[in-house]
Amino acid sequence: MLNACYFALPLLLCLPPSDAATLTVTLDGVKPGGGALTVLLFNQADGFPKEARASQRHVLPAGQNTLALDGLEPGQYAVMAYHDEDGNGELNRLFGMIPQEGWGLSNNPKVTGKPAFKDAAVTLPESGAAVTLHLDY
Repeated sequence: MLNACYFALPLLLCLPPSDAATLTVTLDGVKPGGGALTVLLFNQADGFPKEARASQRHVLPAGQNTLALDGLEPGQYAVMAYHDEDGNGELNRLFGMIPQEGWGLSNNPKVTGKPAFKDAAVTLPESGAAVTLHLDY
């Protein structure tokens, strides 16, 4: 007869760590019309807000404006999101700097230059958290 633990072990390996938390991201102020929404999660200041340096990248179909990021370690995170209105897979920028499509950051800071991680950083406790990003066009 096989031990019951033999069957339970694979299930236990699939469970998130007990200190895993969920960060729920809601995007507000999204213009109606086409185009996917891209949500970028950053777990450190290094490389923020470059898309290639994000620890996670999620693309939401048009019409979906909420995303639950599960299995995160408690700590500091920053979220950036943009509305890819033309469907080219990137945030269009004038002169490589000024966003030409709707975009936003966690904490909704007013930005006049390159955004700083500390201005967008939120603390994620073990109990989880929710942030709402307002997209500016």
